[in-house]
Amino acid sequence: MEKRYYPYSKYLKETFGKKVYKITLDSGFYCPNRDGTISTGGCIFCDEVGSFSRCGAKTSIKEQIITSMAHLERQFKAEAFIAYFQSYSNTYAPVEKLKEIYDSVFFDEKIVSISIGTRPDCVDNKKLDLISTYKTPWIEYGLQSAHNETLKWMNRGHDFECFKQAVIETRKRGIKVCAHIILGFPNETKAMMLETARKLAQLEIDGIKIHMLTILADSPLLKYYEQNPFYLMNMEQYCELVCDILEILPPKTTIERIAGTGYSETTIEPKWVNRRFEILNMIDKILLQRNSKQGMKY
Repeated sequence: MEKRYYPYSKYLKETFGKKVYKITLDSGFYCPNRDGTISTGGCIFCDEVGSFSRCGAKTSIKEQIITSMAHLERQFKAEAFIAYFQSYSNTYAPVEKLKEIYDSVFFDEKIVSISIGTRPDCVDNKKLDLISTYKTPWIEYGLQSAHNETLKWMNRGHDFECFKQAVIETRKRGIKVCAHIILGFPNETKAMMLETARKLAQLEIDGIKIHMLTILADSPLLKYYEQNPFYLMNMEQYCELVCDILEILPPKTTIERIAGTGYSETTIEPKWVNRRFEILNMIDKILLQRNSKQGMKY
């Protein structure tokens, strides 16, 4: 069935003309919000391995890529690949070190792009200039919320203006930007979460990943939740809200994620976040019932 939003898979097919899959990589980067540069506590939702990153820098970048390529070719008949630096802040190093690491992924012509997950306060002009030299580059910035009071509560270490300026400078260089947001912070109303989406729509963001606030076993959020229990949306409420957000976003914004695979072994609450296909099916059903689609209210 044709989706009523612009899925990332469709963008990849239109851009590269073949089946393209991301290879998640861990090159040993860390985070200034953990090592004392900004803070030692990190973001409240983040677990000990960088929040939703399970790569593990046990082998070289080349070995990680070769292993993943073989698996994706065998299981999904993948024809090309994007090198995705996922764990922690993947621009948190001197530009010379970044060049060495980024260069190392392009040993095979089947690597057609690079995607770099990082924080908006971990880029500068030299780093962005470097990234702009690679094939169809993307940067994924963790925003989480456009509200500074929420960013302060979660110990994020930067404000919305920092994110906005990073997006502007990044797109000046022809680098596409994917923003990560989280729904369900205890201080945020539905109106506040929709305002985050509107601000991203105003920036005409290239891509988005939408997450539900998830309490992980080894995150600071678990201790907070145990001491200060707060309401967590159920699956139906989350899906309705995602559809509201899709209606606000530009039609050309690629929807990279609205339901994750989750990590059932460390997920404390809500358990439903691991039911990926049920979430996707419910979002499709709601949009169909509304006779709505992405960009309807843009």
